[in-house]
Amino acid sequence: MWEILLKVEDLKVYYYMREGIVKAVDEVSFFMSKGETIGVVGESGSGKSTLGLSILKLVPPPGRIVGGRLFFDGRDLTKLDEGEMLKIRGKRISMIFQDPMTSLNPLMKIGDHLVETIMAHESVTREEAKEKAVLLLSNVGILPERFNDYPHQFSGGMRQRVGIALALSLNPDLVIADEPTSSLDVIVQSQILDLMKSLRKLYNMGMILITHDISIVFEIADKIALMYAGQLVEFADVVSFFEKPLHPYAEALLHSVPNILLIDQKLRYILGMPPDMVHPPSGCRFHPRCLYVKGMCREEEPSMIEVKPGHAVKCFRYQ
Repeated sequence: MWEILLKVEDLKVYYYMREGIVKAVDEVSFFMSKGETIGVVGESGSGKSTLGLSILKLVPPPGRIVGGRLFFDGRDLTKLDEGEMLKIRGKRISMIFQDPMTSLNPLMKIGDHLVETIMAHESVTREEAKEKAVLLLSNVGILPERFNDYPHQFSGGMRQRVGIALALSLNPDLVIADEPTSSLDVIVQSQILDLMKSLRKLYNMGMILITHDISIVFEIADKIALMYAGQLVEFADVVSFFEKPLHPYAEALLHSVPNILLIDQKLRYILGMPPDMVHPPSGCRFHPRCLYVKGMCREEEPSMIEVKPGHAVKCFRYQ
């Protein structure tokens, strides 16, 4: 029996803008077990990063969590105050941010980033923290002699390795990786993904991998959560999703990704553009771009239903 690590129930995260209310995450629900990896996929602006930040209660103003619950290891994070959350961030849940250059302090040495983090959460001496920091850096492929270098002395890929070491410094139960390879070239992307897969096994940690590259998810994730316009539209294990996607958006995404094994594959692009999140379409939010749209799709919003065990979809075609 798998033990539930994270359970998200009807989560709502809204940004209160001058132009109106942006429902960045709108009634999203899913769960994950300990040691499991979930890939959160969708176009830019679909609410992926906001979902990741909300789990740590780090949604920047003017955004805020307005509804739903976040159960982590049985505790509802939405009920915790900032002091209690400080004990969870880094120690139990950590995050790898998109751009490692902006998430590292340019005035601090690489080693000091790690030492400071370890000493803030653990009762250890500076020497003990330094020993652990050196080991963490070696686990991500950084030599001990680089301990006193500054972020600007590292390449983008090496800075991301430091970000990964920081995220793992306290052996968390859950790591949220927000587009960890988006600013890297293809070869370095592959190295970082291989590193993350090996470290996941080494530290036995759960992971939420946020990305717009659906091919990455197939390599590293156990389950996939597909988001569109702030909503979760399909949730399934990776094999079921790639063998038979159910939502029209999922189908369109997979047809737009090249597959070197399919010689005669004809790539298709997705019609239209993502919706204006201040004034989203009525009914199903994907209906202006959907090849299977019917009258009811324009008027009513479908509910999320489980088509088969572990595979749920938000579409009238299955209701």
